[in-house]
Amino acid sequence: MLICSSLDEVRRREAALRCIASRVKEHGRTGLYDLSGLAGGFPVKKSDLAFLETYAGPAIFSESLQKEGKDHLGGEKVLAFNRTSAAILATIMALVEPGDEVLHYLPKLPSHPSIPRSVKIQGATYHEFDDLNDFKLSEKTSLVVITGSTMDHQVLPLADFERIIEIAHQQQIPVMVDDASGARLRTVIYQQPRALDMSADLVVTSTDKLMDGPRAGLMAGNTQLIDLIQAKANQFGLEAQPPVVAGIVRALEHFNPQRILDSINRKDALYQTVKEVVPGVEKTPTGIMISAENILKEITDSKDETHISEREAATLMAMILLKDHNLITIPAVGMPGVSATIRLDLAAQDAERMDNTQISHAISDALQRLKQIATDEEACLNILYE
Repeated sequence: MLICSSLDEVRRREAALRCIASRVKEHGRTGLYDLSGLAGGFPVKKSDLAFLETYAGPAIFSESLQKEGKDHLGGEKVLAFNRTSAAILATIMALVEPGDEVLHYLPKLPSHPSIPRSVKIQGATYHEFDDLNDFKLSEKTSLVVITGSTMDHQVLPLADFERIIEIAHQQQIPVMVDDASGARLRTVIYQQPRALDMSADLVVTSTDKLMDGPRAGLMAGNTQLIDLIQAKANQFGLEAQPPVVAGIVRALEHFNPQRILDSINRKDALYQTVKEVVPGVEKTPTGIMISAENILKEITDSKDETHISEREAATLMAMILLKDHNLITIPAVGMPGVSATIRLDLAAQDAERMDNTQISHAISDALQRLKQIATDEEACLNILYE
């Protein structure tokens, strides 16, 4: 085994960040191509800098956050967090008691790890479903979570979305929607309503996913619930600090869905090009993805057998893409437990600086190198951790 624990994933991420720092020092920011879809940004104005203070900041940016946040997500009140995971944790701490049950419905299992981990911290039980026939509340259910779009951009059908909310509300159970990328993906591409417009009680989104904001969480919803969650967030330091709030506000002001729409027109051509290299490549709403299963299949189809896992194969390929081609994908830089799918997002700003031929060449080259080193444990360890 090359990746044995979350600690190994932390080491892998640190190695990736060292590589990124080295490239930036040598070539500047333009030496990198971040197609993760999570590059985000921090578009604050020069005039904002004087107010990035502990007390002046909230006073100055609070009103704008409420306005822009409600325009984006709807709802009665908005709350900013240092991470989407922090918003999820604060919500579960506020609304779920030890011994309660949290039910989670999503387009495809498994969920983002932040949700079951938060439930475990609170001492509650957790069950997740991707089939309506299996979804059933119990007397212990105190919160229902819906994921609008998975980490691999699979979108929940509208009929399922509405039915889960209806089932929960029949028993007066609050519904929180984890719409990390879905707040834009669902609404812009699939023309689905906003979560709160479908009567969900709470929604949280990531302000760096398919938009140019900081890596942070933005929650909106029912005022009474938001106030309870805010109290927990403040107790445990989960709330966003003034510089992050300023970044969120400016990103919301600048958000333009056109870049997401433009990526749709380009992805088909890229898909056809990459398909010649990796037959198992798949389309996403804003680009392409290669699953860990398909990457391993490409390796085991070669004459040399390998004993690495699917996750290890995908992570190795992601690290090769970074180290050899300056191309950032999620399995290289993501937190422990992140999806192992290599996803290339054409809605990312850096996609404008790479043509389809460059992207296809990078994938082909990385796959060939992975085949060469897959049976060499020492070489694999060097790629992952050095």
